[in-house]
Amino acid sequence: MKIFEPYSLEGTKLNNRIVMAPLTRCRAIDNTPNELMRTYYSQRATAGLIIAEGTSPSANGLGYARMPGAYTEAQIEGWKSIAEGVHENNGKIFVQLMHTGRVTSVLNLPENAEVVAPSAIHLQGEMYTDSKGMQPHDKPRAMTQDDIISTQDEFVNATKRLVESGIDGIELHSANGYLLEQFLDPKTNVRTDVYGGDYKNRARFILETAKKVTAAIGGSKVGIRFSPYGVFNDMSGDYKDIVEIYTYLAEELAKLGLAYIHIVDQRVAMNAPEFATDIQRTIKNAFKGNVIVGGNVHSAEQAEHFVNDGYDLVYIGRPFISNPSLVEKLKTNEELAVPDYDTFYTADEVGYTDYA
Repeated sequence: MKIFEPYSLEGTKLNNRIVMAPLTRCRAIDNTPNELMRTYYSQRATAGLIIAEGTSPSANGLGYARMPGAYTEAQIEGWKSIAEGVHENNGKIFVQLMHTGRVTSVLNLPENAEVVAPSAIHLQGEMYTDSKGMQPHDKPRAMTQDDIISTQDEFVNATKRLVESGIDGIELHSANGYLLEQFLDPKTNVRTDVYGGDYKNRARFILETAKKVTAAIGGSKVGIRFSPYGVFNDMSGDYKDIVEIYTYLAEELAKLGLAYIHIVDQRVAMNAPEFATDIQRTIKNAFKGNVIVGGNVHSAEQAEHFVNDGYDLVYIGRPFISNPSLVEKLKTNEELAVPDYDTFYTADEVGYTDYA
């Protein structure tokens, strides 16, 4: 089957076309990657590519409890150890850089950090904090031009340090309602400057960030994740120029030589409505490079379907949680273990590194 064949991802040699999707697991005590996380990722290194969980490039982006960062010496040392563990098991690993923007409580942020977003639009609802349990999201401050430049620089600095530490590449998280997607969506971006208004302006922050990151390490080590028509974190789902903005992004990102575009299907795990268009195909045709798709994949046949449909790599998420040797199980049609949902976001090894 093609899904199990080696694949060259713009020069990064993968053992197969199966991608372990980024999965929030909340094990980074003090926002610092640790030996427990090294064990977790090393166990799953038979994936062709691991995309590690959302990792903040700055203190302002640490929206979730125990979310890892990539901006201090200790954090970079932690990622260096994880990269070594994955490479010792003949795997490859990208780190997803994720700034949560308005999706946070100040109780999850370090001292002197603040909640920022494209516009001062409050996300309704609550999120978990270690100190006080469920707490309302805090209203963000609208980013200034200086904030925009400094945030882009934080992405660049995190990218450079991660790759220097041995990480194989990075993924810009422009999906699921976090900062980069907050610039795209007219529901969360009501700016009147060059970063708001028409779709080209709303795409500007992402494209500028991608250009700076690729200038630092080369496009072949950079991917990006999108969730068109997504509704998670109170995004629009659909808006008038959604096809135009993603087509434009794909065309412009192709010029940078990105390693891939990763399209997450929120219909599977996040209750998004049916797509109004075949947006995945639209993006693939405009980008003309590697595209990762997936969703609800529990067998080799399901994964192979995406490859036969013209896509390049296939992401699998939750099955990797409870099946560290997932690739081998798919090859032999072995029954997959079911994950324990109660331990998805806890702090220790239970439900994390103790699956067979």
